[in-house]
Amino acid sequence: MWLTKLQIAIIEKDTDAISHLVSEMPEFKNVDEMKSASALIKEALKLLHTLKDETGVALAKLKKHKDFLASTDIKQNIQRLDISS
Repeated sequence: MWLTKLQIAIIEKDTDAISHLVSEMPEFKNVDEMKSASALIKEALKLLHTLKDETGVALAKLKKHKDFLASTDIKQNIQRLDISS
């Protein structure tokens, strides 16, 4: 049952479910279940690294867009007369 739930979480890219399942890993009955669990956990790690990388790329793009918008803001580009001196 646990193996099936982990497979589904990986397929659905449900990071919360993966985290929950891995933190509550059951004791396995035989070596085959252990091997299956190990393979699934490796796949889950690959998925998490991929999602992390995608998030990093998305954040970098958002920062570039934010910087571009800030640089084109008319209010910032208006020269103000400093009459305080």
